[in-house]
Amino acid sequence: MQNINDTLRKLANNQSFKKRYEAIKEKVLEDPYVNDFLREHEGQITSEILDKSLMKLYEFTNQSRGCGQCSSLDTCKNMIQGYEPILVFNGSFIDVKYDRCAKKIMHDEKQKNERLIGSLFVPKEILKASLGDIELDDKGRFTAIKMARDFVKNYQPGERQKGLFLHGPFGTGKSYLLGAVANELAKRQVSSLLVYVPELFREMKNAIGNNSVNEKLEVIKKAPVLMLDDIGAETMSSWARDEILGPVLQFRMMENLPTFFTSNFDMEGLAHHLTHSQRGEEEQLKAARILERIKYLATPVKVEGKNRRV
Repeated sequence: MQNINDTLRKLANNQSFKKRYEAIKEKVLEDPYVNDFLREHEGQITSEILDKSLMKLYEFTNQSRGCGQCSSLDTCKNMIQGYEPILVFNGSFIDVKYDRCAKKIMHDEKQKNERLIGSLFVPKEILKASLGDIELDDKGRFTAIKMARDFVKNYQPGERQKGLFLHGPFGTGKSYLLGAVANELAKRQVSSLLVYVPELFREMKNAIGNNSVNEKLEVIKKAPVLMLDDIGAETMSSWARDEILGPVLQFRMMENLPTFFTSNFDMEGLAHHLTHSQRGEEEQLKAARILERIKYLATPVKVEGKNRRV
């Protein structure tokens, strides 16, 4: 068997190999990330170390950083899908390690949430929703879209920013608008959670049996942007109102976490719904507390227009 050193020496003297090697080196050294890294370690990285690490640097330059070349996680071009390369120097060699990219983090967070809350499943048309596709056939719809765009544009984590309380008849696109806002936020690497309220309450009731209520509740309470779809469509119980909805809204109000709502009720109608439980109980004070939290968190906008479900 031929000695490996002899093979390397022959390659080093091969003009074609040397030409390709220099082309690779030139490309690597043109990369701004590589240049920044070399400046950061100036005086530590010698020409010998640079030559020894050239293929690792080449590996780094041929991949996407910061999700700049990937429209979605599925189109990720990197060696490990959803992981972006980071250059590291160990004292004698430049290496590449891989960390989750922003899209991968959002994907993993969404999967984690979906494992906890089955009500997160939404229709395909909602997942593809876009603010640009919504018909402007109603003044309230126009206002809602403008306010939704302003919300996405101005969103800053930790700052108080009111969501929207979208109310109006069946089939006027309120849920679709929530999906469009969620998609616009995703483009800015902002995670949101869209929850169908009637299913949420049913699931929370079932979760009592396996002691997972608190775990599910924490996910909903702490979502960066929460969207509660079709509030008022559920059969109201004192437990759901006071032990689920109340703590969620209170936490989000205290932590300045933006919250959106859709409902077939306006504020007055929702107040009546929250006041009367399925057992015939009438608790105006407790209902008023919930409503005050909703008003603190969201601005009401009436959405009308033709019924798009027929």
